[in-house]
Amino acid sequence: MKLRLMDILACPYDKHFPLELYIISTNYYEKRDVKVKAKPLCELYCAREGKKVEELEGEPDCVRCLKEEVDEGVLYCPKCGRWYPIIEEIPILLPDELRNKKEDLEFLKKHRDSLPAKIVKEGKPWCLEE
Repeated sequence: MKLRLMDILACPYDKHFPLELYIISTNYYEKRDVKVKAKPLCELYCAREGKKVEELEGEPDCVRCLKEEVDEGVLYCPKCGRWYPIIEEIPILLPDELRNKKEDLEFLKKHRDSLPAKIVKEGKPWCLEE
């Protein structure tokens, strides 16, 4: 998932923006040819800096941002407590009734040590109970 996508993603359940991003692993594409006409490239939210664009101090590294992709991670909505996995660079933002509980729980088990307790132990629509 491109970090730039965080500028437009909102929670499909309650439309909260911005979502929190927890990165487990990334891929960096050094040879990717990117051109940035104006900085910042994002309009509302810079995921690399974790700030709203209006709060940025200095010029963000938009070129690096466009060459790096989140391979595995989680998008988290602080308003409703729902989490959405990022698997093989694809964010899976499905409503609860379309999600695969077994796959989601396997993802949580695999990454339990890399994610905060609010996702692993309290996240919606399901979590790991101890």
